[in-house]
Amino acid sequence: MFTGIVEERGEVVAVQDLPDAARVTIAGPLVTSDAQLGDSISVNGVCLTVVEVSAGAFTADVMRETLVRSSLDKIATGEAVNLERAAAVGKRFGGHIVQGHVDGTGVILSREPSAHWDLVRIGLPAKLARYVVEKGSITVDGVSLTVVDVSDDEFSVSLIPETLRATTLGMRTPGDRVNLEVDVVAKYVERLALPHLAGNSTLAEENGLEAEEATHG
Repeated sequence: MFTGIVEERGEVVAVQDLPDAARVTIAGPLVTSDAQLGDSISVNGVCLTVVEVSAGAFTADVMRETLVRSSLDKIATGEAVNLERAAAVGKRFGGHIVQGHVDGTGVILSREPSAHWDLVRIGLPAKLARYVVEKGSITVDGVSLTVVDVSDDEFSVSLIPETLRATTLGMRTPGDRVNLEVDVVAKYVERLALPHLAGNSTLAEENGLEAEEATHG
């Protein structure tokens, strides 16, 4: 589990294509300072398992499902990435509950710089829209952000100077693809409520349930 508070900006130093997978090596002196085999590190919001640690860098395997769902399918040597170690028990929880399980990707539609922050508008896949609410939380490329406003196909977030400085979101431009993870609490609430939503066949079908199952449990 993560918090969406990026610890450092790392750099991809190697990418190896494998059958239905990829192996990536990422330089990140801070996140590797205490990393061990089997540890979890969030890379642009994707939870990856450390398989090797060497000289301030770590290596992880990226499975086909992750490549299909996230922007890591286009990851390249020299690319900057957001890095965060798994949350430690007993420390302050600065962001929100982030699993590192990307729900989909969005495209940056626009950004409006101002004196104190940037307003960034991002395209929202239709299947995720119902989980995003105004002033709620969303993870963009591993960064915990507060939603400013939302519609059926887009949402906006404000990026403060520290976020612009410390994360890759300061570099993103319109047309760039970003990883999105919605608030997991919303998904659990919906799943628990489905059996009680009698007659709502559309919602049931979107969640892979038959209407009768959603009605009768």
